[in-house]
Amino acid sequence: MRRGIAATALVASLALAATACGGSGDSGDKADGPVTITWWDTSNATNEAPTYKALVKQFEAANKGIKVKYVNVPFDQAQNKFDTAAGSKGAPDVLRSEVGWTPAFAKKGYFLPLDGTEALADQSKFQPNLIEQAKYDGKTYGVPLVTDTLALVYNKALFAKAGITEAPKTWDELKADAAKIKTKAKVDGYWGSTQAYYAQTFLYGEGTDTVDASAKKVTVNSDAAKKAYGTWLSMFSGKGLHKADTTADAYAHIQDAFVNGKVAAIIQGPWEITNFYKGSAFSDKSNLGIATVPAGSTGKAGAPTGGHNLSVYAGSDSAHQKAALKFVNFMTSAKTQTQIALKNSTLPTRDDAYTAEVKADPGIAGYQTVLPAAQPRPALPEYSSLWGPLDTELPKIAGGKESLDKGLSNAELAIAKLVPDFSK
Repeated sequence: MRRGIAATALVASLALAATACGGSGDSGDKADGPVTITWWDTSNATNEAPTYKALVKQFEAANKGIKVKYVNVPFDQAQNKFDTAAGSKGAPDVLRSEVGWTPAFAKKGYFLPLDGTEALADQSKFQPNLIEQAKYDGKTYGVPLVTDTLALVYNKALFAKAGITEAPKTWDELKADAAKIKTKAKVDGYWGSTQAYYAQTFLYGEGTDTVDASAKKVTVNSDAAKKAYGTWLSMFSGKGLHKADTTADAYAHIQDAFVNGKVAAIIQGPWEITNFYKGSAFSDKSNLGIATVPAGSTGKAGAPTGGHNLSVYAGSDSAHQKAALKFVNFMTSAKTQTQIALKNSTLPTRDDAYTAEVKADPGIAGYQTVLPAAQPRPALPEYSSLWGPLDTELPKIAGGKESLDKGLSNAELAIAKLVPDFSK
C-alpha cells in the first residue's frame, strides 16, 4: 500500500490506518499492544550513535505504548536506500534526513507534512532559517535535529610558533600563513579537500553557486565560478600548502594529519569535534581554533548550512505516524538536544538548547560563532545531487589529469542533465 502515497496532508495520511502497512513492518498497531516504529539513524555509528540509542530507551520508558526499532544506516548509503524503500516497501517510519535530501523526498511524496502536528509543536523555538530549509512548496517536512557548517579549524600552537596571532581572513592571508608555518614549525600550514561540498566555500567567496535557482540557470562554468575554482586549485601548490589527495581515503588522511599536529589548518565541520579532541594535538581542547572560512575576492565568506532533520514517512499507517510524531517531538526537544550536544559536541537547532554547559564546550562555542556566515541551500529538490558531477571532476582537476576549463565544462553538461529546465 505504500507505493504512490502522497504526503499531501496529515489527515489524509491518518485515514490510511485501516489499510496501510506500518513503516516498521511490525503489526504492533493494535489497540491492545504497543506500536513499534522504525528509525533510521544516519549518524556516526561510533561517536554519535550510542547517544541516540540511549535516548531511544529514555523515550520508550516515558512512552510505554511505543517501541522504537533503532537502525543505524551508513550516511553515504542512506539516501539511495531510503529512496528505494519508500518507492516500494520497507521504509522506516522516521528518517534522519540530511537537509539536502528533505525537499527531494518531499517532492516525491515520501515525507509527511508536519505543519500543525505534534512534531512541530515547538516550531517557534527553532532557528527560522533551519525551518525554512526543511520546507518544500510551502510545507514543512522535517524538524531540525542538528545543524552545522564548515569552518577553518586550526592548531593555535602551530600558528603561534610561526608568530601568527589570529586566523586568516582571506585565502591569500592563509597562503602567507602556511608559508610561515612551514618555515617555523616545519609542517604544512593548510591541506585542502577535493570534495565538492568543501569547495563550495570558494564559490560563495565569489558570490556565486553551482546554479542560480531563481534564474533557473546553471552557473558552475561562469566567470565567477571559474575564478572561485581557480583559487581553490591554487591552494594545493605553494610553500606550506599540501598537495591534493585524490585517493578514496583522502578525508581520513586529512583528518588524521590535523588531529595529530602534522598540518596546521583544514576546512572541517562540527561533526568532527569529538574526533579533534581524541587527537594528540588537541588533548588540550583550548588549542583548537575555529574561524569563519576565508573570504574570496568579493570580501564574502561563508559555507553551506548543513545538518539533519527528522522526517516522518508518509506511507505508514495512522498508529505508526502518531507514534512517529511523538518520537520526533521528543528527539528535537530542548532537553534532548542539550543532551545530544553535551555527549556528541554537535550543534543544537534551537536557541533554548544552548545552555551555559553546552556553550562551555569550546568546539560548540567556536562553531556557533561561524553559523551566521552559513548560507542556506536553495529550495531546489535536486540541489544536493548537483555536487555529484563535481565530485567526479574536481579530483581530476586537482590531480592534474584534467584542465580547470575542461573539468568545469564536463560538470556543466552533467549538471544541466539533472536540472533540464535550467539554461546554461
